[in-house]
Amino acid sequence: MRAVSDALTRFFKLESAAGLLLMASAALAFIVSNSPLAGAYASLLDMPGQVRLGPLNIAKPLLLWINDFWMAIFFLLVGLEIKRELLEGSLASRESLVLPCVGALGGMLLPALIYAAFNWGDSTGLRGWAIPAATDIAFALGVLALLGSRVPVALKVFLTAVAIVDDLGAIIIIALFYTADLNVLSLALAGVGVLTLVALNRAGVTSVPVYIFVGALLWVCVLKSGVHATLAGVATALAIPMRGATPDESPVRKLEHDLHPLVAYAILPAFAFANAGVSLVGVDARALMQPVTLGIAFGLIVGKAAGVFSFAWLAVKLGWTRLPDGANWKAMFGIAMLCGIGFTMSLFIGTLAWEDEAGKYAVAVRLGVLGGSIVSALLGFIWLRAVLPGPAKN
Repeated sequence: MRAVSDALTRFFKLESAAGLLLMASAALAFIVSNSPLAGAYASLLDMPGQVRLGPLNIAKPLLLWINDFWMAIFFLLVGLEIKRELLEGSLASRESLVLPCVGALGGMLLPALIYAAFNWGDSTGLRGWAIPAATDIAFALGVLALLGSRVPVALKVFLTAVAIVDDLGAIIIIALFYTADLNVLSLALAGVGVLTLVALNRAGVTSVPVYIFVGALLWVCVLKSGVHATLAGVATALAIPMRGATPDESPVRKLEHDLHPLVAYAILPAFAFANAGVSLVGVDARALMQPVTLGIAFGLIVGKAAGVFSFAWLAVKLGWTRLPDGANWKAMFGIAMLCGIGFTMSLFIGTLAWEDEAGKYAVAVRLGVLGGSIVSALLGFIWLRAVLPGPAKN
């Protein structure tokens, strides 16, 4: 138990620091995009990059390299976290699984319904229904870090578990609803890659570099297939074995430990800097009142808090589960508010929703996500500071 407690402490410290860096990167992007450096910022993101090997040619601007390749590494880490939590962590038992799963379900359903209500009748606008259904674990834990020891560890674990289930839901949504026209040959090759990963796992192969090599080939196939390339990271993660050659070794834990600093301090800040920049030139009250903007903002602020809290309350009242240790309903409502910090995954889904009309909706998406996430963060922080007045006894 001491080892588990120490591991949780290190994890939360890392995620909290990452959340604060994420906020700073987003703020920097906003400042730069509204300064004389705005042209240089746009040119940087449009800078082309190409990888060519015989007939294989991958050419993308820097923004898409970040969103397609770097974020595949982020999704690799997400997949590792999901697998570890399901097998050994806070989602390993039925009792611990029910509350965050039910809360996350409500936190995905209500925001999507609120967004759909604002955009009903606009078939193009409705493509963004999943944008407010996500929770940014790093950003949310960064806000909790500002409250110090007054937050019980059990509440942090609950927030983390809800965010991880949200990530799993977002992965499924991306695979099912945000897939472009399919290339049958590339999709078949991707299938071969997935079967190879499964075969390696079944054969007892524990070498992480082998899985990464196959995963890199899978990424290329998925990229060319029309399915979003980041899903290759998830497939690779789920194939990596939890147990190594000896009882003390865990390929999943080792790779997760190695990837955390890279993702927390490089990939996510780079993603935030590349995707959070929104110019206010020409933006007026009408832009803020666009259905897409309002649907995202109200989905995050109202839908997330109401969805997570009401579904969790219902699950406890029905006797399916119980409140986390040291928690009460006032504190749970504060945590539900923080679940409205969508940011990374919300921005990412926003880049997929209108790939062919990205410019038309980019400002609306960024204003909705940034506004909704910031308001959720402020409300959650103020509420929790009020209902958790003293240091928590863990």
